[in-house]
Amino acid sequence: MTRLVQIPTAACIAVAFGVTLAASPGRADDPTLLRVNTFPNAKALPLHAGIAKGIFAQRGFQIELHLTENSRSQRDGLAAGQFDIVHSAVDNALAMIDVAKHDVVITTGGDSGMNEFFVQPEIKSFADLRGRTLVVDAPDTAYALQAKKILLRHGLKDGADYTVKPVGAGVYRFKAMAESKDNTAAILNLPFTVQAEQLGMKSLGRTIDLLGPYQAAGAFLMRSWAREHGVTLERYIATYIVALRWVRDPANRAENIALLTEKLKISSKEAERTYELLMDPAFGFTPDAKLDLEGFKNVLALRAEIEGGTPAAPERYLDLGYYERAMKLVGR
Repeated sequence: MTRLVQIPTAACIAVAFGVTLAASPGRADDPTLLRVNTFPNAKALPLHAGIAKGIFAQRGFQIELHLTENSRSQRDGLAAGQFDIVHSAVDNALAMIDVAKHDVVITTGGDSGMNEFFVQPEIKSFADLRGRTLVVDAPDTAYALQAKKILLRHGLKDGADYTVKPVGAGVYRFKAMAESKDNTAAILNLPFTVQAEQLGMKSLGRTIDLLGPYQAAGAFLMRSWAREHGVTLERYIATYIVALRWVRDPANRAENIALLTEKLKISSKEAERTYELLMDPAFGFTPDAKLDLEGFKNVLALRAEIEGGTPAAPERYLDLGYYERAMKLVGR
């Protein structure tokens, strides 16, 4: 039996899906409850699929999936113990560690962001953004830093040449641009890039083409929780990888498009185009959620350049041992 549990938030977008299907053969114990937090975008598809297809339940998990309205509430919720595991831009983990001084650890990769720099139709170049407004999630992490770096390369400085306006997750950045042309530019990801194109907005380029390799999404959590629940964490990562493989299997294309249509409330045409981009080997999901170390080093370098300081060694933030042991559970 599948049970849907509503988790209310101020913005009414966070939901939880509790799955209580029978565990895999031979498991007599109750399923392990995990509270997982991510953003309401296309990159949540492996989690939606893992729940809907019973992949988590068959491996002994009951997943509460919380969809966040912004990275700040996500980070605060993880620190407060409201969530066990977060899937998000790993730069948010860096902010938790370096700024908020929380003991957080990154355990997987996920993708390079699937990000594009979108602008209103009348904008012809980055130079046209002088005096305009850039909408972001939080101004001090992840894709906001990418945007600031891109604009800096084109001679535009934050606070002097343009205004930064925090509005929240990708859905809100897209909404802000759709509702007012005063909101001139934003880093958008799927499915919002597809929707932005349909409204006549245009891309000035993919961020990986503008900035080079970048480790965007990954899974991270409090290090104390990882130490206390190491076996559970490895089983969870292994199960997530199984779900991701199911998503990336061309045989499941139609079911994935249906899930995107349902979960993101988009048209089947938008879902089809979104799925195509999710499968793009140079742009979409990284196979098996493997972390790109060079891309992660670039994240560290970018953060140090924009926020100040010297990049620390990657080992300060990573523990990929859980991932390696998970890979042994699923096989390569």
